[in-house]
Amino acid sequence: MTLGEQITYLFILGLPIASVAWTVTHEEVFREPREWCKNRSESCRRLFERKFFYLFTCEYCFSHYVTIAFLFITRYKLLYEDWRGYLVAFFGLVWVANFYISIFARVRLEIKKERVEIAVHEKTIAEPQPEPQIEVPVGR
Repeated sequence: MTLGEQITYLFILGLPIASVAWTVTHEEVFREPREWCKNRSESCRRLFERKFFYLFTCEYCFSHYVTIAFLFITRYKLLYEDWRGYLVAFFGLVWVANFYISIFARVRLEIKKERVEIAVHEKTIAEPQPEPQIEVPVGR
């Protein structure tokens, strides 16, 4: 692959990695397993067990494991044709995926903020407004 193709693959492969990492660690469909893992990460005795279960609750941590799976499936290498290509690709993909996750999280936060502002505005409009009191000066 040419360097341009490798860079293109880097940014394209980062998208599904980010998507999988975000979905498992944030979306409702995985809420119950994620809560179970969160509880296990806080209650297990062994450090290894706590860290293992924690990785399912942190999008950054989980993206590393998703990246390993994608490297295994795609055999993608960056810059080098040997094992170093996998190493460079691994860290590059994790970085790109987490960049995408950060952008997505920011956009979702902005959307949520706008929805709250709209709800407050609609509630304000729906409440009856008190009639203004006009003071009439009393004659002398």
